[in-house]
Amino acid sequence: MALALRLLLLGAVALQGGHSRLHSWRIFHTVVSQPGPGLPWHRYVGYVDDQVIFEYSSEKQRVEPRTAWMTQNEVRVFWDHQIFWARRWEAWFRASLNTLRELYNRTEGFHIIQMILGCDLQEDNTIQGFYRDSYNEQDFLTFDKETMTWVAADIGAQITKRRWDAEVFDNQRWKHYLEEECMPWLRSSLEYGKETLQRKVCPTARVSDRLSHDGLTTLSCKVSGFYPRDITVTWLKNGESSEQETYSEGILPSGDGTYQTWVTMEIDPKIKAHYSCHVEHESLLEPLSVSWEPNNSLIPVVAGVITAVVLISVIIGVVVWKKRCPGRNGDGYAVAQANDQGSSGSDVSARA
Repeated sequence: MALALRLLLLGAVALQGGHSRLHSWRIFHTVVSQPGPGLPWHRYVGYVDDQVIFEYSSEKQRVEPRTAWMTQNEVRVFWDHQIFWARRWEAWFRASLNTLRELYNRTEGFHIIQMILGCDLQEDNTIQGFYRDSYNEQDFLTFDKETMTWVAADIGAQITKRRWDAEVFDNQRWKHYLEEECMPWLRSSLEYGKETLQRKVCPTARVSDRLSHDGLTTLSCKVSGFYPRDITVTWLKNGESSEQETYSEGILPSGDGTYQTWVTMEIDPKIKAHYSCHVEHESLLEPLSVSWEPNNSLIPVVAGVITAVVLISVIIGVVVWKKRCPGRNGDGYAVAQANDQGSSGSDVSARA
């Protein structure tokens, strides 16, 4: 999938955006030249925020709701509208797939068209509409609704751009859809699914460490159980943003309707400093801060060393005791526990 489409579909994976909540309505089309089991040649999916609300596939030839709140609230005309456009798109995509293969002179092999369109609503009521195409996981055309023209990503797309720019009526219709029609769908869906889409769940954060290479220590901050998805997670050094490079795999679903993320950073433990994980999320009245306590991380190690030393001492004591009492029968250790309350055997039993 082209990078631009990934970001629009899933939301920016960078751990930013903890202050201004984004709501979005997105329609995502995927078309492949070589369909197979579980991979229909055309799939058409509708999203509100991070929720799949409906799906159409060329295999089933019908639009299916994916959330109970859409099923219960949307009227029949909505579903009729979606199936009408799904079939219109199919006819258009069939012609486009052949055209693109010829345009790039690649008629054999696997080819994929991806298209995303929709609108975003910021908490300050700022609205943004978008329409983007990609071909074989490379950006192809993007609609500029202000000028009602198309932006080509490469030389091959220039040919299509010139043809589409000339279709003034279609471009006016796209502008109207992105600015006037899309937002009512989004607002009504946000109302239908407000218990899910507009809820706020506070994150929890846990800091841990592990030994790394060359005597370094890797600090890890795990933040979990939060909703909505946007969050800001940073490592602070002595109260300021750390200059060390951090790593994260992004924001991932937790499996229970909330999200989780990890942010790690390598430090030199010989350099004395105070490190803390700083979390900002719209569910929090104030940022969450969790400090790294290096001394606490040594307790399990020290306890393990002490335990090992004690056990070794006990074993040596038992061996010496047995050598000093060669005439006793049976289990000398058991006899010592039973008959000699002042012996090292009693101490061992107490430790156990």
